[in-house]
Amino acid sequence: MGNLRWKAPQKPNPWEGVLETKNFSHIAMQYKSTPWVQFDEDQLSEDCLYLNVWKPVNVGDKKLPVLVNIHGGGFSYGEGSEPRIEGSSMASKGMIVVTLNYRLNIFGFFAHPELSKESPHAASGNYGLLDQQFALQWVKNNIEEFGGDPNKITIAGESAGSFSVLSLISSPLSKNLIAGAIGSSGGVMPLASLQDAEKSGQIVAEKVGYATISELRTASTDAIMDFYKEGKPDAYWPIIDQYVLTKKTSEVFEAKEQAQIPLLIGWNSAELPPEVYLRGQDSSKENFVNITKELYPKHVEDILKMFPHETVAEIERSAADLAALRFVVLGGWTWFDLHTKQSNKPVYRYLFSKIHLPLLPDSIDSKNYQPPLGVGHSQELAYSWGNLALIKDYNFLEDDYKVSAIMQEYFSNFIKTGNPNGKDLPEWPEAKGNSQAPIIMNIDTDTKLMSASLDYRFKFINDEGYPYSYF
Repeated sequence: MGNLRWKAPQKPNPWEGVLETKNFSHIAMQYKSTPWVQFDEDQLSEDCLYLNVWKPVNVGDKKLPVLVNIHGGGFSYGEGSEPRIEGSSMASKGMIVVTLNYRLNIFGFFAHPELSKESPHAASGNYGLLDQQFALQWVKNNIEEFGGDPNKITIAGESAGSFSVLSLISSPLSKNLIAGAIGSSGGVMPLASLQDAEKSGQIVAEKVGYATISELRTASTDAIMDFYKEGKPDAYWPIIDQYVLTKKTSEVFEAKEQAQIPLLIGWNSAELPPEVYLRGQDSSKENFVNITKELYPKHVEDILKMFPHETVAEIERSAADLAALRFVVLGGWTWFDLHTKQSNKPVYRYLFSKIHLPLLPDSIDSKNYQPPLGVGHSQELAYSWGNLALIKDYNFLEDDYKVSAIMQEYFSNFIKTGNPNGKDLPEWPEAKGNSQAPIIMNIDTDTKLMSASLDYRFKFINDEGYPYSYF
């Protein structure tokens, strides 16, 4: 907004009397780039840096553990007030719950030489992460007023929110504020340098007719959104700016400079469908092999041995696994691997596998419905937060509510104690470093431990330097 656009978040102006907070406030600027991006357009504003707090009805004199959640959305869209992460159910488990907004896309992750020059830290681009850190510091300073323990803050996030969690525990500006972390379907990503991001920002700005930052700051919000759409929308991501993020994630962990805290991490059984890897082509062996040759040219024979592809069923399973791996799973596994080797704190890993029915038209017999290969991206959120009843897009059954109760109990136990285990739950041991097939918890209708026997595929692809993720 004007002169505050692309600056670090500022303390709010004080007010007199009582500020009414009966409704959710504005959300960050974004646009409906895909059919699944839904929000109330009347709520959009650059004045979006608000957080939401839920607490149990009767806290008394207790200091309760705190959950701070960072929403996903590829750093391009999302909000802290969406129904899947509504905080009432988690607060009822005996904690204070905080969700937050942060600046997104070009408003939150635009780097430019002029911006770096005016910064006291000679940095630009990570404004969305600065918003998250500012909110986290606010929680640290103020959560006691709500009955929370400022020394027992667990941060959680899904997808880009998970990468944000990893960033916060890796950043020297925020790592000391955090007592525990939960990462879902996201982790290590390649990070551009400040210099590359500045150059990219300057080229795009000049291409659409903005010569200076002053011109960009006086432009309307709609004009900036049009500027964002004109460029490459997925180019606005966190970067190594030497201030918020000082080095690659692997280098932070190898130096043991990250927050040394317990971690609960996992992903879903089919983050993306097979057609993403197959590029919409049919599930033939020829197509699978040709795409694999293109994507893994130096190691195609190794990859083909690791991913069965003789039958249609094998091809679709392998294509789904590779699509997910290239999307967010390899980044999640890499974070998990770094933690087990470079932290003295426990890590608990899960796989979420509970497939649910869609809302089927009356003309379709649910008994003959062919379910997907697994659980898609972000579909675990309402389960872990205990919010199935708030979601009207799916046909949740009794088994879904049972699975949700187990998953939410694991998560709430971890937030309260740093350990997911509790009464009447299947025992969940921590993962051990350097294990070729670590034990993980498969959360499904029959929740139970399983061996991650296919982890050798992650290790091979990671060791050979193939991409962590893409959106």
